Amino acid sequence: MAKTLRIALLLLAALAVLAGVGIAATWEPDRSVASLEARWAPRPSAFIDVAGLRVHYRDEGPGDDPTPIVLLHGTSASLHTWEGWVAALRGQRRVVTLDLPGFGLTGPNAEGDYSDAAYVRFMLAALDALQLQRVVLGGNSLGGGVAWQTALAAPQRVAALILVDAVGYPFVPESIPLGFRIARIPVLNRLVPYVLPRSLIESSVRDVYGDARRVNAGLVDRYFEVALRAGNRRALVQRLALTQWSDRIGDISNLHLPTLILWGGRDRLIPPEHAQRFAKDIAGSTLVMFDDLGHVPQEEDPLRTVAPVRRFLGLPG
Repeated sequence: MAKTLRIALLLLAALAVLAGVGIAATWEPDRSVASLEARWAPRPSAFIDVAGLRVHYRDEGPGDDPTPIVLLHGTSASLHTWEGWVAALRGQRRVVTLDLPGFGLTGPNAEGDYSDAAYVRFMLAALDALQLQRVVLGGNSLGGGVAWQTALAAPQRVAALILVDAVGYPFVPESIPLGFRIARIPVLNRLVPYVLPRSLIESSVRDVYGDARRVNAGLVDRYFEVALRAGNRRALVQRLALTQWSDRIGDISNLHLPTLILWGGRDRLIPPEHAQRFAKDIAGSTLVMFDDLGHVPQEEDPLRTVAPVRRFLGLPG
């Protein structure tokens, strides 16, 4: 009996050592915004105060555009996800992209509040800070959910919507990125603010692409380094802890404005069927499916996915 107990204790000790070695090997300290700006916030990036929060944004294209386009990224992403679209639009339209609170170089808000209502309040404050009275508001995933809820909250501020694989209805994902799964596991998620293997980021990015072969080292670098911005990992845990759905879902059918819905047919996070549901609930909306793309079609194939956006906006070509 004593011998068995000693063996068990030795095995536990060995496992503890291995776990410690694994944690030490993947330990990643927070990085300051200053250390990240040179690579991830070159011009035309700038920062603006929005209700006391230093927000990373880009404002490109003709300044006299009466209805600028504002694009919002999804969970754990950043304004960089729209670079392909911006390059295709800024010659004719003013395009503003920004990092939402808790993500990108904007980082966490002081309240630690990442509810849908908090994001809508932030967006209205951001529009005021940027002196944008009326915009075309677009968003991917979380950003899409923020976009349509902002349009409901302040219809006079939103002239049209562009929803890209947007959050909207309760769903059961076919596949959840590994990083999101870990951030939702009690106890284990306490390590998230301190431990971040680059391989975890790569796996998560590959999971949201329709064709993982499109994921390259530079793309993984961006997601990895921006995730290390001080406070972002803790904010992700706080955001993913919110399991309730917006109480405004039933109001989607009250959206009466021009709406373009884009969706990746290989989206394993938010089912493509939700594209049809948005199209049904928003009268007069236009739906375009990309059968071979995933959850972030604007990033995976920007040239192909921006084409229907240009048509929607009445731009030539």
